[in-house]
Amino acid sequence: MRDSRLLTIFVLILILATDAGRTAAQVNPAASQTGFHLLEATIEDIHAAFRSKRITCRELVNLYLKRIEAYDKVGPRLNTVQTVNSQALQEADRLDAAFASSGPVGSLHCIPVLLKDQVETSDMPTTYGSVIFKEFTPRRDATITTKMKKAGAIILAKTNMGEFAAGYIGSAFGVVRNAYIPARSPSGSSSGTGAGIAANFATVGIAEDTGGSVRGPAPLNSLVSLRPTVPLVSRFGMMPATPSQDTLGPIARTVKDAALLLDVIAGYDPNDPVTAYAAGQVPPTYTAFLNRDGLRGARLGVIREPFDPKTDMTSDDYKKVKALIDKGLADMRRLGAEVVDPVTIPELKDRVKKTFDDNFFETEQAIDGYLAKHPNAPAKTLREILLSGMVVPSRSTRLITNVGRTTDEPGYVKVLLLREETRQIVLQLMADNRLDALVYATFDYPAAIIRPDALTNPSFADLADPGNNRRLAPILGFPAMSVPAGFTADGLPVGIEFMGKPFAEPTLFKIGYAYEQATHHRKPPATTPQLRGEP
Repeated sequence: MRDSRLLTIFVLILILATDAGRTAAQVNPAASQTGFHLLEATIEDIHAAFRSKRITCRELVNLYLKRIEAYDKVGPRLNTVQTVNSQALQEADRLDAAFASSGPVGSLHCIPVLLKDQVETSDMPTTYGSVIFKEFTPRRDATITTKMKKAGAIILAKTNMGEFAAGYIGSAFGVVRNAYIPARSPSGSSSGTGAGIAANFATVGIAEDTGGSVRGPAPLNSLVSLRPTVPLVSRFGMMPATPSQDTLGPIARTVKDAALLLDVIAGYDPNDPVTAYAAGQVPPTYTAFLNRDGLRGARLGVIREPFDPKTDMTSDDYKKVKALIDKGLADMRRLGAEVVDPVTIPELKDRVKKTFDDNFFETEQAIDGYLAKHPNAPAKTLREILLSGMVVPSRSTRLITNVGRTTDEPGYVKVLLLREETRQIVLQLMADNRLDALVYATFDYPAAIIRPDALTNPSFADLADPGNNRRLAPILGFPAMSVPAGFTADGLPVGIEFMGKPFAEPTLFKIGYAYEQATHHRKPPATTPQLRGEP
């Protein structure tokens, strides 16, 4: 009954959004004649508009700021943004001056970015989603922050994230909401980046993925996202969660924009020695692999078994998603892919649980070591954080299981051995079947309704997104890309995921781009329509 009321509300919003779009065009007909439209604008669109002088960097930044003002804390109240960059317009002026005198500063010239608030910025607070760190401004920039600024990007805002990198709630902000149906989950922990990019609050975004946080917000907000191979992108300047699994990656509205952002952030960084494995693995540009015919001859293995032991394959929600995934696989066959359906990973659920859920050993040491490098941090240890009593209950009860555990314990060796055994099994499965990638639903269910007790419920399991298939890639350290696969009949986005071998990002871009260009499933949310006077 409640879902039917939500559906009715959604339809009404869609009608109002259509009318709002017409009104904006009537109020500002000249804007529509410029050929530049802010909604769904890509990096390429923006740079073309700069070259033809149809828009300036200051104008672009101001348009995005107006959208944040209109829809983030009012209207649908998506609550995606923690801190707006107070210097964004001044930075835009600097970039406009540079463009006028010598051309673009770099490949991301004046591209507004939403940056997950787990990543350090020396000119804005970095909260980790927690009220404890609400006023904490690091004395350094993260490596990817430096790289993006050097390429000409503007960090437009720091986005709300699940407190200390899990879920979509936090003591610093409350609840982030889905951009399509705000009563639903946006997924986490990169929830603010996902919902914000879906709502066109910026051009591209940065997320972090320990167990799926790059790929979770993407399917539930009709976006493209990439979890890179673990050593490909520096984590320096990012609060860790589980260092052997942690990585940073792009969230975007198109595969090409994700590739352009990865071009900037990928590569060796001496501040994060694991990235030495990436030396020689980074192409001049990932856009070289964007081929509309990229699925022709590709061999894809379909994982049908749910990763989540609680998934009910007889439920209506499961069937809604399965129908879209089946349609996606049919589209891939039509586009020339060879689909091996199904392929089986022995004891899949058990392997995922024992290597992900049972790894309590890395977190406390990693967080304490990280905080020790920040003399001005308001808390210096995980224990101090938890003893404050300020962390939301569901996150606190989960984090406390990590206290007192270390990587010196025999249990950690068991996790590492099982992880390596699972890597070998997956690689052999791909070799035996000559597979370019494995494919599966990112989630087997659509976005769940946000519980009214989300901020007080101590059970993390109660708030977890159901049908979660994101955890295989993190435990292996392999790259995975989620691409929009369409919408259910009640307007909820669904994503399909491709997982490749280490450093197979070029293959994922090739496959993901071909699927995206043939299907064009991405549609902007009706909750955040074109504003009055917006081009």
